[in-house]
Amino acid sequence: MQAGDTIMALSSGALPAGVAVIRLSGPGVRDSLDLLAGGVPPARQMVLRPIGSDRVLDRGLVVFFPGPHSFTGEDCAELQVHGSLAGVKAILASLGAAGLRLAEAGEFTRRAFENGKLDLLAIEGLGDLLAADTEKQRQQALARYDGNLSAEIDSWRETLLDLRAEIEARLDFSDEGDVSAALPAHWHDQLSELEIALAGALASVESGRIVREGIRVALAGAPNAGKSSLLNALAKSDIAIVSDEAGTTRDVREMPLDIGGQLFTLIDLAGLRHADSRAEAEGVRRAHQQIGNADIVLWLQAPDITNGARPESAARLLSIGTKADLGMIDGVDLSLSTETGAGLDALVDRLAAMGDAMGGGEPALVSHERDRQNLQQSLAALQETRSALGDWELAAESLRHASASLERLIGRLDPEQVLDRLFSSFCIGK
Repeated sequence: MQAGDTIMALSSGALPAGVAVIRLSGPGVRDSLDLLAGGVPPARQMVLRPIGSDRVLDRGLVVFFPGPHSFTGEDCAELQVHGSLAGVKAILASLGAAGLRLAEAGEFTRRAFENGKLDLLAIEGLGDLLAADTEKQRQQALARYDGNLSAEIDSWRETLLDLRAEIEARLDFSDEGDVSAALPAHWHDQLSELEIALAGALASVESGRIVREGIRVALAGAPNAGKSSLLNALAKSDIAIVSDEAGTTRDVREMPLDIGGQLFTLIDLAGLRHADSRAEAEGVRRAHQQIGNADIVLWLQAPDITNGARPESAARLLSIGTKADLGMIDGVDLSLSTETGAGLDALVDRLAAMGDAMGGGEPALVSHERDRQNLQQSLAALQETRSALGDWELAAESLRHASASLERLIGRLDPEQVLDRLFSSFCIGK
């Protein structure tokens, strides 16, 4: 990325389309509008203009956003034109001839960060919002993008500043008579409240992760227990091959499913048994691995086959009696039949209830592994502060470490590596 360049990109969907949106940002936006759109329109007002310099390439709506009050903090503009492949190519070529270059992935958003329009948390929320498939993912991402977590962290940082001020006053003015050696009672109360707040946020990371990444549901059981049939029934499509021959499924197959606004990823696994075939044995090994990593395990048992022992797993486990049209199995949590559809709605309702419990009520503001790491570091630093109160320098240093972890979470310290990884997943026009 080259600072000072004026960048352009098609920020709408693939062409052809009804409308194409071309975004511009940088110091050359005004000159580009003078050249291609007959002048700079009034700020934030859409005007219909012919687009082109020496000839009309298209007619469309033009809107200008002067910096610093724009998404990137620079002068920005959007050209909303017809979604013709030839038309968009011609307009981009004309802008390129005028000195603009194509933006890199995430470059508009990176400029917003560098110009102080968005912090790192808001940018991550924007990335999550662009990738959201379900209603709960949308709610969670929007809360992060809107700055709710940033505001929470700002309040924690203010508390840390107050705590540090008391400690550093004892370092700087230890010989002054009006500075007590003992810390006031409210200092200890503030420290305790901050520890509770950070611990509460840390405890919600897992529920936030579940909403953001989805709940992984492993379909496990002996060969021919009905795993692939259940996957097809829930998907309402013939995704998996179903056969009476044992060992048909040899690899892991995943299918996303939206249940009540929560993303579930159903994982069809090889049947669990001793296998002579090396290919099937590898499938069984992968099945055990997926069971260990799953959030929920559906243990399928059928009346017409020999069912093995349940897998040892720390995940939530539901025992499902399949092929209920052939006979019932005692001691299971639910019975169903993919042939008749009986019990499928009950299973979906059960999964939805489990998803609500695992994802929590309100959208969790923390959901990334980076959140977990920095919150853990900050909380550990506060605990070190407690044990170091006999040494003011060590206590002050521990509080500085706690502050640095929160600064790193917002992106005010060491953001480059995180930004490079984050923006590589953004689309070009964002």
